[in-house]
Amino acid sequence: MKDTSVQGETSTGAGTSRMTAGGAIFTRLKALGVDYVFTNSGTDFPPIIEGLAEAAAKGIDLPDAVVIPHEHAAMGMAHGYYLMTGKSQAVMLHTNVGLANGVIGAINAACEHIPMILMSGRTPTTEKDRFGARTVPIAWGQEMMDQAGLVRESVKWDYELRFPEQVNDMLDRGWAIANSTPKGPVYLSLPRETLCEEIDASALLDAPRMAPVRGAPHASDIARAAEMLAIAERPLIIAQRGAGDAETFAAFADWVEDWGIPVCSWWATHLTLSTEHPCAIGPNPKKFLDKADVVVVLDCLAPWWPDEHPINPAAKVINIGPDPIFSRTPVRNFRSDVSIAGETSTTIPALIEAMAALPRNLRKIGERRRSVAEQSEATRKGMRWQAAARNAQGITKEWFSYRLGEALKGRDASVFSELGTMLGMMAREDHRSFFQEPHSGGLGWSLPASLGAQLADRDRLCVATMGDGSYMFANPTVCHQIAEALELPVLICVLNNEEWGAVRKSVKELYPNGYAARANRMPLTSLSPSPDFTLTAQASRAWTRVVRDAHDVDAALAEAIRVVTVEKRHALLEVKTLPTG
Repeated sequence: MKDTSVQGETSTGAGTSRMTAGGAIFTRLKALGVDYVFTNSGTDFPPIIEGLAEAAAKGIDLPDAVVIPHEHAAMGMAHGYYLMTGKSQAVMLHTNVGLANGVIGAINAACEHIPMILMSGRTPTTEKDRFGARTVPIAWGQEMMDQAGLVRESVKWDYELRFPEQVNDMLDRGWAIANSTPKGPVYLSLPRETLCEEIDASALLDAPRMAPVRGAPHASDIARAAEMLAIAERPLIIAQRGAGDAETFAAFADWVEDWGIPVCSWWATHLTLSTEHPCAIGPNPKKFLDKADVVVVLDCLAPWWPDEHPINPAAKVINIGPDPIFSRTPVRNFRSDVSIAGETSTTIPALIEAMAALPRNLRKIGERRRSVAEQSEATRKGMRWQAAARNAQGITKEWFSYRLGEALKGRDASVFSELGTMLGMMAREDHRSFFQEPHSGGLGWSLPASLGAQLADRDRLCVATMGDGSYMFANPTVCHQIAEALELPVLICVLNNEEWGAVRKSVKELYPNGYAARANRMPLTSLSPSPDFTLTAQASRAWTRVVRDAHDVDAALAEAIRVVTVEKRHALLEVKTLPTG
């Protein structure tokens, strides 16, 4: 059909304005503070692309539209960008097929409370006589009765844009909901005919019409938790998802040392406390949990393993977090005597302030502080000694973790680990210096997340560590292309044991004396023969090296870090590691 649209000036030009809804979306996202729209385009994108070209021709400032060759990478980059900046970004995909490829990223974002505006086009619903109607066979093949149903369980809100004049209202609403406590992704479906229609663009740069809701704790709950902790003989904090912003991270470290409270990082996805802190007791809560009289569960989806970590039956449990009882998880029955909802950067300072006003037994706290510090130091030494001892058989993930931590000392660096390096074996001390794969288990996360983080902070050393299976899930050809195209010099460490190590470990835990555990080759776990991953990286001009001997690890890490930080090229180390367990 002939293009009958009127080309007028936008609201950022000289005079009044009309523009297509497709062109208006990016303008409104800019007003909402979005820096990047990670895109994978399709036949639903012509009005959006035309709007971007018009904006470029007229010098209109918009978020950067970044071409990402696979939707999973786009979602991971938006995730990693948020981890560095605290700013929600946007992802725009192609109809139902693009959305389907992005669903794993939405599952990961939902699990970790990562806000983002996820959009995808919707195939035209009209077959003729309307501008933007169907033109090619895939428009029939991609139609669904409920496209949003693909992602509905993983988003806080979804909507199909029905009229072009809804652009402001629906983007404002989606942005506010995504950034409200508890945060998470939202989804907006964009029919092509609607995008092709024109709207009045005069209000596109207005301030947001709807503010996010920031959850805050109830004063009486904070007071009760403070009193319980102040009189506790054997308190324990188990933390998984960090301690909020940098200021709260520092305050938390001072507070737990002041009160002598041990902090366990069971299955942590964010760093809550430096691994070298005297109150950091490592990843296993067992020897503290069965004696604790008060347990603080700080933003933990699963704070312990019920079958392996018995809790003191007399203990009182305090759950703190944006959604402390994880209301969208069907089965999660960890005890919660006190449930405190709110952003961690709000609840922790409130708890610190409340406890500061309470009396304390300085002698008992001093004794506890010394005891916790001794156990903390013994745990660190024991873990790292064990890593060095087993290393005599070959490179282990534990040993590589320890050496990577040493190589990163003194640098502003963030590690994105996915079934790769291990917190505790690896020293990590600073806020935002460590992230682990989401508990949702959508593999292929760490590499694109590190790319998004590098895009957010180009002066930071971003390191993605992963197993060989996770690397293959990351669509590595795509990720290397992105690293070269956007000049993102990340360090990629593939710990290659030629197997699904997590699957092997799970089988051995359930059936320690079973046939599979005794078999020379465990079924359904082998990834042998392994591809030469360095060749995949070299296709995008990455620096590469294969490491087979433990004695070569330090030199290889040093050279890779030099390439990344000095030459500003992305680098891949393929480290041949021993099988799991």
